[in-house]
Amino acid sequence: MAFFDKSLSELKTYLPEREEPRDFDAFWASTLDDAHNHVLDPVFTAVDYGLRTVDTFDVTFSGYGGQRIKGWLLLPRQREGKLPAIVEYIGYGGGRGFPLDWLTWSSAGYAHLVMDTRGQGSTWSRGDTPDPEADGGNPQFPGFMTRGVLDPATYYYRRVFTDALRAVETVLAHPAVDETRVAVAGGSQGGGIALAVAGLAPALLDNAVAAAMPDVPFLCHYRRATELVDTHPYQEIVRFCKVHRDQVETVFRTLSYFDGVNFASRASARALFSVALMDDICPPSTVFAAYNHYRGPKDIRIYSYNQHEGGQTFQRLEQLQFLA
Repeated sequence: MAFFDKSLSELKTYLPEREEPRDFDAFWASTLDDAHNHVLDPVFTAVDYGLRTVDTFDVTFSGYGGQRIKGWLLLPRQREGKLPAIVEYIGYGGGRGFPLDWLTWSSAGYAHLVMDTRGQGSTWSRGDTPDPEADGGNPQFPGFMTRGVLDPATYYYRRVFTDALRAVETVLAHPAVDETRVAVAGGSQGGGIALAVAGLAPALLDNAVAAAMPDVPFLCHYRRATELVDTHPYQEIVRFCKVHRDQVETVFRTLSYFDGVNFASRASARALFSVALMDDICPPSTVFAAYNHYRGPKDIRIYSYNQHEGGQTFQRLEQLQFLA
């Protein structure tokens, strides 16, 4: 793999015009209003995975449509006072796995809620939350990118982003958590979800999110991504449009309600992004499009010779310093 996108100097100033529907804010306000018609009912059940320094809880809460969403909550066993919290979202195809997979943040003294992603969790880590597809939808290319994509009301990520907002409400409901110090984080799809939550939090969560850490975020600047790379998952959109030739603009209108670039323009939390300049899954220009539109205070770590793996442990060290 070689450099294939814009030069770094061009990326740093890349500020594309946003494709944003007029009713973007109304759509999301209505969506979360509907979610609040269902009692959150967070349940934290202690589970024993043999960890001596971490308390582990199997979490269940009501997400989109009142459907029950799973997760893990990890707390440092020795703690005094309320803890800052991190809500983490998972990369494409993965599920919540096991608590042993998520030990960094609790070891560093944070409350850590990991949200399972509905319908996913059979590609590289196991998941436990189905996607009942209560809204129906359209024929789709295999995967999640085109599930319900002909209407924003039925699109898959409407449900996921709603779950993600309610996951923040869930961690805020735990007595061990300091409600003024909540961060959202994730890599790839998880980074895109974190960006969506950061963008919706000022209006819909009373600024409950204080920090955001989107790593090599997916779900940003969809149209450019589909025109630039032939890798999955963006290729799912391409393949759908290749067959449904008459629905291309309908697809991209729906995606505009779920574009990280539009969420970034509304976000106010302090943010630490990362980008990899040889990333052929989430191209650098799509990440910089979101970063450059990000409204709140921000910084970015650039990994010049990496692909979609990004900074990995190097970035985790940067995040620890950022949050400290």
